[in-house]
Amino acid sequence: MLKIRNVQTYYGNIQALKNISMDVQEGEIITLIGANGAGKSTTLMTLCGVVPATSGTIEFQGRNITGMPADQIAALGISQVPEGRRIFPYLTVMENLDMGTFLRKDKDQIKQDLKNVFQMFPILADRRNQQGGTLSGGEQQMLAISRAIMSKPKLLLLDEPSLGLAPIITKRIFNIIKKINQEYKTTIFLVEQNANLALKLADRGYVMEIGAITMTDTGENLLASEAVKKAYLGM
Repeated sequence: MLKIRNVQTYYGNIQALKNISMDVQEGEIITLIGANGAGKSTTLMTLCGVVPATSGTIEFQGRNITGMPADQIAALGISQVPEGRRIFPYLTVMENLDMGTFLRKDKDQIKQDLKNVFQMFPILADRRNQQGGTLSGGEQQMLAISRAIMSKPKLLLLDEPSLGLAPIITKRIFNIIKKINQEYKTTIFLVEQNANLALKLADRGYVMEIGAITMTDTGENLLASEAVKKAYLGM
């Protein structure tokens, strides 16, 4: 579904991504782990077209999207839940969800998807007329994920979904991510600092250090790796 080859990204004179190559197959959950500042979020921003790749190629479903504007990439079916959630705080829950449907025309299916979202996150149904900024951190993360789902993505990019959340809420969010993958048949690219949870969830994983991919394997094998245990699992 997604093919990344020798991608480099710069912020001014600072190189953030160093010739990274990755693959994401349809239906998979892929995770990218690494320390703060490794380049994980930049990877997602580059895939979305927000931060343009300086060199290399990115293909989505066989189409070269390198350098394509972010709105056109979104229209192809790539949706991101950014780090820090970034909902619209002064819009209601319903208005935030409506924003996710901006590019869609299938009104009947939108109604069904909204019903499904409210089944997954009943608290959002209860607070549909409440401003997004008044929700708790966990509820805002649920809203950010739901807004992305409402765009009906083929590929869902999740950037640090557990950031700032209590463990019990984090567990619930990860269960929902698995459900989205299995029931909605949505391919997921997950960036996450909680390497233990992320690798347990993922079919395959990549390890990033200072802008470069240093390891790749199944989630299970990376969990068992002594190098990963020492660097990211505190073992």
